[in-house]
Amino acid sequence: MKKGTIAVSQREVKRYGLLRKVLEGELMLVAATRSLGVSYRQAKRLKRKVKEEGLKGLAHGNRGRSPANKLEEGLRRRVLGLSEERYRDFNDTHFREELAKQEGIALSRETLRRWRREGGIKPKRKRRAPRHRSRRPRKPAEGLMMLWDGSPHHWFGKERPPCCLMAAMDDATGKALALLFLPQESSWGYLKLLEQVVTRWGIPASVYQDCHGALKRHDDGWSLEEELAGKREPTQVGRALEALEIEPIFAGSAQAKGRIERLFGTLQDRLVALLAREGITELTAANAYVNNGFLAEFNSKFAQAPASLARVWRTPPRQAERERILSLGYAATVGNDNAVRLEGRVIDIPPGPGKRSYAKLKVEVRQLLDGSWRVYWADQVLARASATEIADLIRTKRRRKGVRAAYDYQWVNLASKLGPALPGVPAADTLAGTPPINLPRQAHPEQDAPGRANPPTTRLRRANPGRRIGATRIA
Repeated sequence: MKKGTIAVSQREVKRYGLLRKVLEGELMLVAATRSLGVSYRQAKRLKRKVKEEGLKGLAHGNRGRSPANKLEEGLRRRVLGLSEERYRDFNDTHFREELAKQEGIALSRETLRRWRREGGIKPKRKRRAPRHRSRRPRKPAEGLMMLWDGSPHHWFGKERPPCCLMAAMDDATGKALALLFLPQESSWGYLKLLEQVVTRWGIPASVYQDCHGALKRHDDGWSLEEELAGKREPTQVGRALEALEIEPIFAGSAQAKGRIERLFGTLQDRLVALLAREGITELTAANAYVNNGFLAEFNSKFAQAPASLARVWRTPPRQAERERILSLGYAATVGNDNAVRLEGRVIDIPPGPGKRSYAKLKVEVRQLLDGSWRVYWADQVLARASATEIADLIRTKRRRKGVRAAYDYQWVNLASKLGPALPGVPAADTLAGTPPINLPRQAHPEQDAPGRANPPTTRLRRANPGRRIGATRIA
């Protein structure tokens, strides 16, 4: 708008035309009052203003003036500078909170939004009209239902390889119960996450989850033992949920578990920006950050009060039993040399009371979350072994036709493994039946020879007929 001009609306132009006819004597003011949309007293005031100032008199007196509460231009430039440098990855609401907390600048969200858009800073996410979906009511009490999932994302910035944040939340309150950064979603990760929840809060009544391979079996094979028992063995995580009497509820779609998906959306918005500001680019440092104040502050802002004040978390079992439940378990049979063999691993069992032998005994081999091994028979620990690399073994059918075997299945490792262990995390915690994410594959000279195609990352390592499988004695 040019200097010295005032913009007027179509309504004011209409009023001006009517009042000009009144001033020229062509129309009575009483007759024009209804078309003006004002009272007779106000019509007289408008007539006087048009007579004195013309069309300009119909405009409000403050039109074209700067508001009395207008903020200084220097403050606007400073805020935009902070937005483009230190707080580039923050959304409007998060930016307002951090300005007040870190810089001591208190501004409204709308002011910041307007300044950023005028400065050419686009919104972090596009807003689309929501689709109509039926809403599942929240559980009335805390601890009745837990939701958990994993979110692969560029948590440390787009220039860093993606990793997975595994999260558990309470359905009644929306409270984030535990967060865990890992290279990718895995059985070990779910068991570790469950350990954190059980230790900090207690045992929930049920868990709402998707159909990830670590949570639900997708094969259609039945072993002889499963046919005789009349039910299929669950996954490693499913076995732990069953032992803790936690009811698993599987979601049929991503929209069905929308609450935890929205939690990941908020974390991808806020946590990524906070990690970038703190200069955190490693999993170990990120796990320390979320557990040292971030979770408490996050829940204070986003958690809500449940409908009932009752808390239904159950008391977890004692530590020894909890370690056995929250571990990777495999059925095995003790050999004639009182040793248990499990896919290249050999665990010697010492003699029992009176030099008793445990040969041919069916036992349960457990690898704890720290990588150490235990051999159980009923509730008795027969042997312990030092920690080794964690590998989530998978059950496969024997495919050697015409050769009888004691079992119709075997436990095998994935041929592709990840690199060295992270500090505080066993090395193969990512082997949950899914290939690694953006990590280099180990070199295989025979397979990588010229003219030979590389095998897929999910190929199983088996021995050819007549060849021995190497074993490593760990106890």
